[in-house]
Amino acid sequence: MINPASITRRDILKAAAAPVVAGLAGRFLSAADSPPNFLFIVVDDMGYADLSCYGRRDYTTPNIDRLAREGVKLTQCYANSSVCSATRVALITGRYQYRLPVGLEEPLGIRDVGLPPEHPTLPSLLRNRGYSTMLIGKWHLGAYPKFGPLKSGYDHFWGFRGGGVDYFTHKPGIGEEVQVDLWQDDQRINQPGYMTDLLGDQAVKAITRYAKEKKPFLISLHFNAPHWPWEGPEDEEVSRTLTSIYHLDGGSLKTYAQMVQRLDYQVGRVLKALDTAGIAKNTVVIFTGDNGGERFSDRWPFTGLKTELLEGGLRVPALVRWPGRIAAGTVSDQVAISMDWTPTLLEIAGTRPD
Repeated sequence: MINPASITRRDILKAAAAPVVAGLAGRFLSAADSPPNFLFIVVDDMGYADLSCYGRRDYTTPNIDRLAREGVKLTQCYANSSVCSATRVALITGRYQYRLPVGLEEPLGIRDVGLPPEHPTLPSLLRNRGYSTMLIGKWHLGAYPKFGPLKSGYDHFWGFRGGGVDYFTHKPGIGEEVQVDLWQDDQRINQPGYMTDLLGDQAVKAITRYAKEKKPFLISLHFNAPHWPWEGPEDEEVSRTLTSIYHLDGGSLKTYAQMVQRLDYQVGRVLKALDTAGIAKNTVVIFTGDNGGERFSDRWPFTGLKTELLEGGLRVPALVRWPGRIAAGTVSDQVAISMDWTPTLLEIAGTRPD
């Protein structure tokens, strides 16, 4: 007889989700299968209905929609929190964020807290399984040099460490005294360009490189789009006139559409890189968000937005593609949350949480 007290929340979720995400039709890797690659795309402050496959009406996102056509679209996926860092703690650890001091902080930077380097993470556990690991984009789990991606399981890092940067200056604030927050591994760098494009470029390069190495990989591609400041790819002049990176009085629905569509374009480039390298079939692609959207986002049919514990602040788009393992065009109302991704990917890779 099973002791009910021994049944965990994840036991229940795994049983319920077996046909879809956690079980992926019950077809996990056999001993003869090679571990799949993982491309985990996280976007920042995207509303539940900001993609055309979720109902956005004033623009289209054909490349991201491709993941829905070729995989599964989840309609009840939730962020662990309605703010950024807390959700990212849950995502990288597979735990409730409040078990760690860093998961209680928003915004980071007021106190000297971060993700402890000794804590097991999704990238560190996959690296122990033989995976190459790289974070491209946003970290926001503690300041350098005490904390950082290279201390928490990633072999390589290209991106920014804070919560947000200007898309053109790559600074977290305004003024000559503010340093650029752009890094290659642990070296601060300067590279001109629109941040969404730069992150897409790095992802294409990483996919090409890892495909040649013929090792399984985890690429965490964490875009800052469509997080403020509200700047489209042609708005470099706008960035020069800002008096605050928060840009609370700027932007428009048109600018927001340009930001999301450029994000969609870069996702399309990344998916094409998988096709070109011949590894799309053995790569699990996940697309999701860190919390609900802000002022120009579409959260229909829900109320609430980022920072609020309402559906609009917590429910996020979530798409998964794994050719040959997930039936194309699947729609699932299975409830899931950010921290469920970690044990799911570890199980697919043939390993377990710490």
